[in-house]
Amino acid sequence: MSKELQIRDATVADAAEITALLESLGYPDTEPFISQRIQTQLSHPDARLLVAEQQGQLCAVLSLHFIPQLALAGDFCRISYFCIGDGLRGQGIGALLEVRATELARARGCDRIEVHCHSRRTDAHRFYARQGYTESPKYLMKSVR
Repeated sequence: MSKELQIRDATVADAAEITALLESLGYPDTEPFISQRIQTQLSHPDARLLVAEQQGQLCAVLSLHFIPQLALAGDFCRISYFCIGDGLRGQGIGALLEVRATELARARGCDRIEVHCHSRRTDAHRFYARQGYTESPKYLMKSVR
């Protein structure tokens, strides 16, 4: 698997494939703004947008944000979007991307990675548990629109 898989920084040229991945994750209609959102992430000093390619086909996307902390010695790395293409889950692609995220988090001085994963995504919960994540209950959200 790892010989066939290439993990790299995303580019705006990946917009169509990232749109398709996000749609499979339940985020339809990103096409009108995805190129701008990719560019914003690529130019942000506290963000990283990674993709995985297998045999020349984009098969996964991982969006990371590094969040400085005030009252803790280490910062946080937050996974904001993580999607493996339909039919490719369970092949180790996600584990390799998560290892890369851990490397990047350590390099940035983070002492933890956090992810919000909707309660309906039970397969993803099992994946994160295998990767060493534990539940930290109570996630609160307020819409500002």
